[in-house]
Amino acid sequence: MYGHWVSSLRKWGVREWTMTAMAFVVICAVLMTAGRGLASGASGEVLAVRFGGDGERTRVVVDLERSARGSVIEDGAEGRVTLALAGVAPGRGLNGDGSGLVSGYRVAAGSGASRVQLELAKTAEIERRFLLPPGDGVRHYRYVIDLKAKSGTVAVVGSRSPRSTPAQPRAPRRADRPLVVIDAGHGGHDPGASGAHSRESAVTLAAAMQLKSELERTGRYRVRMTRDSNVYVGLYRRVQIARDAEADLFISLHADAGADPATRGASVYTLSEQGAGRAVREFTRGDNWHRALNLPGRDPSVDRILLDMTQRVTQNRSAQFARMLLTHLEAADRALLRRSHRDAGLAVLLAPDVPAVLLEMGFITNPEDERDLNDERARRRMMRAVAEGIDRYFTQPRDTMQMASAANVTSGQP
Repeated sequence: MYGHWVSSLRKWGVREWTMTAMAFVVICAVLMTAGRGLASGASGEVLAVRFGGDGERTRVVVDLERSARGSVIEDGAEGRVTLALAGVAPGRGLNGDGSGLVSGYRVAAGSGASRVQLELAKTAEIERRFLLPPGDGVRHYRYVIDLKAKSGTVAVVGSRSPRSTPAQPRAPRRADRPLVVIDAGHGGHDPGASGAHSRESAVTLAAAMQLKSELERTGRYRVRMTRDSNVYVGLYRRVQIARDAEADLFISLHADAGADPATRGASVYTLSEQGAGRAVREFTRGDNWHRALNLPGRDPSVDRILLDMTQRVTQNRSAQFARMLLTHLEAADRALLRRSHRDAGLAVLLAPDVPAVLLEMGFITNPEDERDLNDERARRRMMRAVAEGIDRYFTQPRDTMQMASAANVTSGQP
């Protein structure tokens, strides 16, 4: 009996040793595979490079799939800022024109890192740089580089010959200045959503007046308001005001609301495909719709094709402006919803020949957003970012506008 028990223990010991050895081999194989994956560059990539700001201060945002450690290689003294981002691989085709202080950029592979090269439009220096983890509705990491112009400097010239950046437009003749129609949402008997301390109609009007002031201060725009006091203006009347004035851009300001007071952040709406169909139905009623849209009127089928083409260009331009607007809002540290570019068939977006967006400036039902919406300084910062987005829109080449797609937007709740 004793011998049988010892024999069993020995057999069990052999089996245990064998299983342990096999487990060790499996673990080694897993570690080797993981090491090869890391060595082959499966650590994440640079996703995009975005810009905000102006010719005095420019923010560069580098979107990353994972965290990265940044180090400065060139600090701007020679007309270029170069940083190495260790831990991420360069994405494909990441190069192009910049904005503000940056005339052009390129992302290339370096020694175990990605190199972000920024060609400067004039002498500048790095004011600060930092890494933002995912948060505030953004799922990826962001490496932020803030550039500041050196006082008394002029455009950089020399052997590198950086690409020129679009200059800020000089104020043209009054008739040639773009017309921007600003729509303060709600008003009068329609107060809109309610927060703990304010109504939507009041904060949208205050923001609209500040945006008007920011645009007129530049001398580059004509501005018209759909309302400048606490009165109600019908939704279709707001659209007609923009069309009658032959507006170049229409922006409707609103404040969002939600059941969860923790939900916060700005978002931008452009016209959905379903909304586009609704717009066609609205504008083709009656016998003289072609005249209202300045179409020839000789052949209804030709007019319908021309209307579709006009509407498609308008949707593309609206989507282009929406992306620029969100970039400048994020650069101004404005919280954004996770799906910040959305589409809908909202009435104020229905004009087939006027690029239009609806900006939800934040949630009036969220304490932080409501505080910002009612704080004059916070509102001014936000409207200044909106004005910078409008500047970028009107300096963007029109052929790029035509190529913008209105399809990459999301419907639904936050």
